[in-house]
Amino acid sequence: QIIARGLLDVLRDFSNNEEDFLTVMEIVVRLAEDAEPTVRTELMEQIPPIAVFLQENRSNFPVVLSEYLTPIVVRYLTDPNNQVRKSSQEVLLILLEQDLIPQHDIENKVCPILLALSAPDSDDEYKAEAVNIICKLASMLSKSTVESLLLPRFCELCGDGKFFQVRKVCATNFGDICHAVGQEAAEKFLIPKFFELCSDNVWGMRKACAECFMAVSYSASPDVRRAQLSPLFIKLISDPCRWVRQAAFQSLGPFISTFANPSRAGLYIREDGTLSIRPPAQDLDSALTSGSPSAGSCGNTSLACCTKLVHTEPDLPTEGTSTGTSDLLRGSSSSGGLMANSVEDSALTGTESTRLSPEADASLKLPDGDNLPIHCHPGPGSSTCPESPEDVFSNFSYWRTPLPDISKDLELFLSEAGPQEKGCSRPETVHHSCVARSEIQKVLDSLQEHLMNDPDVQAQVQVLSAALRAAQLDSVNEPEHQPMEGRHEGSVSDPSPASDNRTALSASSSQKELSEPRILQSTDPGKPCGGAIDQLEMEQRPLPAPLEEHKSKLQDIIPQPLLDQYVSMTDPARAQTVDVDIAKHCAYSLPGVALTLGRQNWHCLRDTYETLASDVQWKVRRTLAFSIHELAVILGDQLTAADLVPVFNGFLKDLDEVRIGILKHLYDFLKLLHEDKRREYLYQLQEFVVTDNSRNWRFRYELAEQLILILELYNPNDVYDYLMHIALKLCADKVSEVRWISFKLVVAILQKFYSHSERALGLNFISELIVRFRHCAKWVGRQAFAFICQAVVNEECIPVDQFVEHLLPSLLSLASDPVPNVRVLLAKALRQTLLEKAYLRNAGNPHLQVVEETVLALQSDRDPDVSFFATLEPKRRSTADTPVLAERN
Repeated sequence: QIIARGLLDVLRDFSNNEEDFLTVMEIVVRLAEDAEPTVRTELMEQIPPIAVFLQENRSNFPVVLSEYLTPIVVRYLTDPNNQVRKSSQEVLLILLEQDLIPQHDIENKVCPILLALSAPDSDDEYKAEAVNIICKLASMLSKSTVESLLLPRFCELCGDGKFFQVRKVCATNFGDICHAVGQEAAEKFLIPKFFELCSDNVWGMRKACAECFMAVSYSASPDVRRAQLSPLFIKLISDPCRWVRQAAFQSLGPFISTFANPSRAGLYIREDGTLSIRPPAQDLDSALTSGSPSAGSCGNTSLACCTKLVHTEPDLPTEGTSTGTSDLLRGSSSSGGLMANSVEDSALTGTESTRLSPEADASLKLPDGDNLPIHCHPGPGSSTCPESPEDVFSNFSYWRTPLPDISKDLELFLSEAGPQEKGCSRPETVHHSCVARSEIQKVLDSLQEHLMNDPDVQAQVQVLSAALRAAQLDSVNEPEHQPMEGRHEGSVSDPSPASDNRTALSASSSQKELSEPRILQSTDPGKPCGGAIDQLEMEQRPLPAPLEEHKSKLQDIIPQPLLDQYVSMTDPARAQTVDVDIAKHCAYSLPGVALTLGRQNWHCLRDTYETLASDVQWKVRRTLAFSIHELAVILGDQLTAADLVPVFNGFLKDLDEVRIGILKHLYDFLKLLHEDKRREYLYQLQEFVVTDNSRNWRFRYELAEQLILILELYNPNDVYDYLMHIALKLCADKVSEVRWISFKLVVAILQKFYSHSERALGLNFISELIVRFRHCAKWVGRQAFAFICQAVVNEECIPVDQFVEHLLPSLLSLASDPVPNVRVLLAKALRQTLLEKAYLRNAGNPHLQVVEETVLALQSDRDPDVSFFATLEPKRRSTADTPVLAERN
C-alpha cells in the first residue's frame, strides 16, 4: 500500500530513463494483482494523477497509459470487492471527463466490458453499476458511437423486469441519452421506451421520468412534443402517487418552456442571454416566410402591419388544443394564434362580456378568394347547405339560447330579391349576415374606450374591423344592399378575383374604421335587419362565469391542458394534495411560461400572477420580485404599466426579503417604464434607506450601487431634488462599506451635473459637500472629503478649473487636521493622484507650488504613515508598498 501511494514520485524520478520507467510500470501491474483490496483501492486512487503525468509527457511515453493503466481500470470494474469497483468507476469517469482515454480505447476496451456487465444474464448489482457508467459515457462519445454501441443495450435495459434499480438509472439519465443520440434516433427508439417507463408500476420510476421530462422534450420535434409527450405529461401530473405529482408539477413550467417559438412570441434571446424584441421589419419578414403571424410583433408595430399578417394565409385550419376548446381556437391564419385570440379577447375585454353568436363566430372567418363564405344554420322550412367539420359542434351554440326563427317574417321584404345562394335559404342568409355584423359592431364599440391604452386592443379592433368588412361582403349579391356596400367598399358588386385584394385593402384602412366605427353599419335602422338585432338583444344573456373565465385563458401556443394545470398550481388545495411549495415553483417558472406564450397571451397568466403576488408566503413573493424585470421585458411597456407596476408598488412596501429582489434589479425595471411613470418613483426611492433590521447594511449597499446606474434615467434637476439627498444620507451610514460605495455615488452625481452642463447644480452640490464633509465634526467625514476629491480627480468628472477653484483650497486645508487618518488620505490624494495630472505638472501653473508645499509639509509629518505616503513615488507604489508596510508591521 505504501508503494502504491508513492508511485507518482517514483515515476517522476525514473522518467528520464525509459527502461527504468517501464520496469516501474511492471511493478504497477503486479500491484494490480495484489490479493489485498486496500492495496488495489490505493492503486486506483493514484491512477488519475499518474495519467495526468503521462499525458504531459506523452511524447516520451505514448503508449503507457493505453497498454498498462487502462486495462487495470477496466478489469477492476468486475472486481469482487465493492470498494475496489466503486473506485474504478470513479477513476474511469475522471479519465473520460479529462479526455485521457483515446476514442479507440473507449470503443475497443471500455465499451465491451460495460456491455458484458449489462447483459441480461449478468449480476443485477453489476448491471446497475454498468448502466450508470453507460449513461454518463454517452455524453462523452460521438453520436454515431453511442447509436451503434450503447443505444441498443440502453433500450434493452429500460425494459429490464428483474431489477427496478436498473430501470430507475435509465429513467434518471433518459434526457442525456436522448440528447446524445439526436432527435431522429430519440423519436424512433427512445420515446416508446420512455412511455413504458412513465407507466412503470414503481412510483420512483415515474417520478424520475417526470424530473427529466424537459430534457426529453428538448430532443423531440414539435409535433411529437405536442401530440405524444403532452398527453403523457398530463398523465403523470394526475398520477395517484403524491411524489410523482409533486415532481411533475415542478417540471411543468420547464416543460412548457420547450414549446417556445421566437417567431410567434416576438422575443428572442441574444448571445449574452438577455431578452430582446425583434425589429418590426424582421418580424414581418419571418411571418410572411413561415406563414405564422408573429403576435408579439403586432404589439409593437402599426395596425396595418397586424392586418397584413392576419391576411397572409386566410383559410388554413388550425390545430385545436383540446377537444372542448378546439372550435374556439380555429382562426384564419396558419397558426391561428392572432386571429383566434383576438376574437376571443374582444369578446371578453373590459367589464362587458359581449357574446358572439355562432353566426358571428362563423362570419369572423376571412373570405378566401371569390368564394365568400355564407354561413347558415337551417331552420324549419328552409333548405340546407353542406356542413363543414367546424360547424358540427360549437361551444357557442351549445351554451347559448338559440335565436328565434324569423325567416317567415322576412320573406315579405325579400320577395323582390334575386336568385338565392344554392343550397341555402335567402331569408336565413340575410338574417345571419345582419346578426353577425351587429355582433361585431357591438364588440368594436365596447373596445373603443380601451383603444389608446393597450396595443393588444388595437390589434383586436384591427382584426374585427377586417372581419366586419368580410361580413358585409356576404351580401354582395343582394340588390337592396348594393348602394350601401358600394359607398364603403368601392365597386365590390363585381364578382371578380380582385375582390380578394379589395378585402385586404379595406382591412388595412384601420384608422378610418377606428375614427368612424358607425359607418361600417350596413343596415338601415328601418330595414328588417334592425328587428333581428332587437330580437337578438332581447335574447342575449351573460355567459356563465366558469365558462367566461375558461375562455379568457385560451391560446394555441401550448396544449391547453398544460396551461390549465399550470394556472391551477395557485389553488390552495394543491398545497394540501401535492406540495406546500407548489406556489413557489409556479412563481419560479412564470417568466419562462410567459415568454413561451408571448405577450399576446398574457391574459392567460394575469390572474395567476396576481394571485402569486398576493400569496401569504413571502418566499413566493420574493421569487416574483427577483424576476419582475425579466417579465417586464417580455410584456412590453404597456402591459407592464397596467399589470406589473401595481405589483411592483406592493413589493416596495413588503418585507426586506421581498424588497431585496426589487432592489437588485431596480435599474433594469425602471428603464423599461415610460418617463412619466418612472418619475413617480423618485420620491419612493428614499424608502429603501429604511430597513426592517438596521443591521442589514447590505441592503443599503445594494441601494447605492443601483442609484449609480439609475442616475442616467433621470434629468439633472430630478437628481438634485431627490437622489442627491439619498446619496448624502448614505454617506453618513454607520457601516464603512456603505459609506465608501456612497462616495462613488456622490462622484457619479457630480459627473452627471457637469456632463449635462448644469454648472449651477454642480456648484451647489460642491458647496453642500464642503459643508457636510470638510467641516464635519467627526474625522470620518473629513476623511471622506479627501476620498471624494481624489475620486473626482481620478474620474475627471468636473473641469480642472472648477476643481482647483472650488475643491482644492478645502482639500489642502486638511493638511493641518489633527487626526492622522485624515492626513494619510490627503497624502495619497495629492501624491498619487493630483500630482500625476498633466494640468498640475506644468511649470507655470500657479497651483503647483501650493500643492508641492503641502506635500513637503506632509513628508515631514510627525506621523510615520503620513510621511510614508507623502514620500511614496506613484511609479514605485506596486513594488515598494507591500515590503515596506510588511517591514513596519
